[in-house]
Amino acid sequence: MTTTVKTPALAPVAPADRHSPRRRRSSVGRALWWFALPALAIYLLIVIVPTVQGAYMSLTNWSAFKPNAEFIGFGNFVTLFQGDSGTAALRTLFIAIATVVIQNVLGLLLALVLSGPLRGRNILRTIIFAPMVVSPLVVGYLFKYIFGPPGTGAINVALQSFGVQQIDFLGNPNTALWIIIVVVVWQFTGSTMIIYLAGLQGVPAELLEAASLDGAGTWGKFRNITLPLLAPAVTINLMIGLIGGLKIFDQIFAITGGGPAGSTETISTLIYKYFSQYGSYGLSAALAVLLAIGVAALSLIQFAVLRRQDRNA
Repeated sequence: MTTTVKTPALAPVAPADRHSPRRRRSSVGRALWWFALPALAIYLLIVIVPTVQGAYMSLTNWSAFKPNAEFIGFGNFVTLFQGDSGTAALRTLFIAIATVVIQNVLGLLLALVLSGPLRGRNILRTIIFAPMVVSPLVVGYLFKYIFGPPGTGAINVALQSFGVQQIDFLGNPNTALWIIIVVVVWQFTGSTMIIYLAGLQGVPAELLEAASLDGAGTWGKFRNITLPLLAPAVTINLMIGLIGGLKIFDQIFAITGGGPAGSTETISTLIYKYFSQYGSYGLSAALAVLLAIGVAALSLIQFAVLRRQDRNA
């Protein structure tokens, strides 16, 4: 005698709810992509396409005398490495390092002073930050007038009125480069200070009070508490300062134009001269590509080192 076991009928599977969380997230993601498309299209047209075109032009002999560009491979890069662009690259790196170090030291000192209970500190913050909002080209022409040649520059006129020997600041290769550094530091130290001020707001007052109760001095609290907590602000300031220093152009163009005798020539001013004065468009594009690669490489190295230090801090 056999017995049959009846299995219960399976309930029909309900169709997926169109209002389920997964479907809602998918629809929201598609909507966000539609909103991002205009910005992506503008970025593609303004940044990506010109970058690709510039990279291709760096491999051609395009110039004012050869409007029909011919592909020559890495010929422009060989010419650059055999020329004086190496000196300009070292000078650019020197300016970047000098401005970054001075800006960060001054910016941190100003932030520490103006973060305390100082009377009129908001006014002082505004005054120090104000040069940041002025065009670098305008700042360059202003300092060109201030450090102008004997008989015309504001400082030299003042020296003449006191009977002191005048100084040719911009005509002397030994001083012209330092004038550029002074101008850059004067304009951008305020932005460095603001970032450090924002970082100081995140330092817990309880830690500083506890350290004071334990007998820690001002330097000990700064070295062991404040500075490690400022590591993200240091990273931001060093990154921004290095990139800006490597691309410096406006101040040099307005103050010295790369002179005297090429003592303030940088990669950016050489790119401009190759293009506008010499008509070597392909050579100018090749130098711009090298500058972009150098800035990207140094920024990535710096970011990796500083990020590791942030973790340790």
